[in-house]
Amino acid sequence: MDQSVWELMSHGGGAMYVVVAFSVIALAVAIERAIAQWNFVTRARLLGDAVTRCLGRGAVEEGRSACERSPSPIADVFLVGYERMGRAKPEHVVTAVHRERLRVNQDLRSRLWMLGTIGATAPFVGLFGTVVGIMSAMGGFKGDESVKFSMVSGPISEALVVTAAGILVAVEAVILFNFFSQRANRIATEMKLLTDEFLELLLDPPTETTAPRKTKKDADAKSEKSEKSDSKETSKRTKGDDDGDREAA
Repeated sequence: MDQSVWELMSHGGGAMYVVVAFSVIALAVAIERAIAQWNFVTRARLLGDAVTRCLGRGAVEEGRSACERSPSPIADVFLVGYERMGRAKPEHVVTAVHRERLRVNQDLRSRLWMLGTIGATAPFVGLFGTVVGIMSAMGGFKGDESVKFSMVSGPISEALVVTAAGILVAVEAVILFNFFSQRANRIATEMKLLTDEFLELLLDPPTETTAPRKTKKDADAKSEKSEKSDSKETSKRTKGDDDGDREAA
C-alpha cells in the first residue's frame, strides 16, 4: 500500500487518531516515570547509610541535616520521624513514618493507571475503526451488480491497519506498565527495609554504658600479678618468723 501518512490516519473513521494519541500518551508516561524512578534506590541507600551512621554515634541533628539536604523522596519519610521524636509516643512515631512511606509509594505509582487503561482499550479502539472502515467500504458497492475481489480486498486491508495499530500500541502499553510496576514494587521493598532500620535506631539508640569485656590476656595478667603478690607476702611472713626465732634464742 503506497499511501501517505494522512491517508493512513483517515482509516477507520478517525479511530487511527485515537490510537496514535494513545501511543503518544504511553510514551510520555513512560518517560516521566523513568525520570521519577531514576536512581531512586541508589539515592535512598546512600541517605539511609548516612542517617544510620549518624544515629549509631548519637549525632541526631547531623542526620536530620543530611535528610534536609537530600533530594531523595525517602528524606521526607525520615524527617517525619525526626519531627515526631520526643513529642509523641513511640508507636505514634512509627505510625506517622509508615504513613509517609505509603504516600511516597503511592507517588511512585502515579499515572501508571494510564498505561493499564491504554493496554486494555487500544485493541478495541482499533477493532472499532476496522468495523467502521469495512462498513463504509461495503456501502460503496450498493449500486454495483457484480463485485470483484480486488474491489473488496483493498478497502478491507486498509481498515485492518487500524486493528493492527491498536494491538501494537496495546502491547507497548502493557510492557511499560509491567516494567514500571515491578520497579515500583522493588523500590517499595527497599524503602520498607530502610525505614525499619531507621526507626530501630531512632527509637532505641545504642548506649555506651556497657562495661568493656575482659579478655583472656587481661585475666592471665591479673592472675600472675596476684600470684606474685601472694609470693611476696609469704616471703615477708617467713622472714618475720625467722627474726622472731632469733630474738627468742
